[in-house]
Amino acid sequence: MLIRNQFEVAQPVDKVWRFFDDVPRVAACLPGAELTEDLGDERYKGRVSVRMGPVSLRFGGTATITERDDAAQRIVVDAAGSEEKGRGEASMTITATLVRSGSGTRVDVDQDLQISGAAAQYGRGMIADVTSVLMRDFAVNLQDGIARAERGEDPAARHAAPARGFRIGLQAALMALRRVFRRFFLPYPSTPA
Repeated sequence: MLIRNQFEVAQPVDKVWRFFDDVPRVAACLPGAELTEDLGDERYKGRVSVRMGPVSLRFGGTATITERDDAAQRIVVDAAGSEEKGRGEASMTITATLVRSGSGTRVDVDQDLQISGAAAQYGRGMIADVTSVLMRDFAVNLQDGIARAERGEDPAARHAAPARGFRIGLQAALMALRRVFRRFFLPYPSTPA
């Protein structure tokens, strides 16, 4: 399934792109993500943990930067892993493109996700909503990480909180309710004849 998100960072695009050069710092901004080993040649071993209500999923695997285009300010990452309790597998290609937006930066993120097992039971809508919540948290953490680096502090000193529980589930459920509300109560746009 293809999931598209975008978010804004109140920093110039060149500064955000330089921050993206340091994969461990960027990974520390993603809730629930943890790099455990640098395998060299732009390959990393790590874990991603997400808890949604009573279900806790922890995937272990690898991520490889397959493309880094400085001119287009685009990075492509292939990641794949298995749920640590044997409840499924996931693979994803993530493409992040940075675009100047006023004095800040818009980050467009496309995620081509293939998932099987326990997480797949939630369906496309819930997975997309949870991903949107995680991207919002990532944007806040990214902004904070860049600000820490500018002050000379360790940008990874405040690691991202684990992606878990009630807050993510509640925000995703509210997003789903808004979608339903719009579908049933807002008028359809008229199409020209």
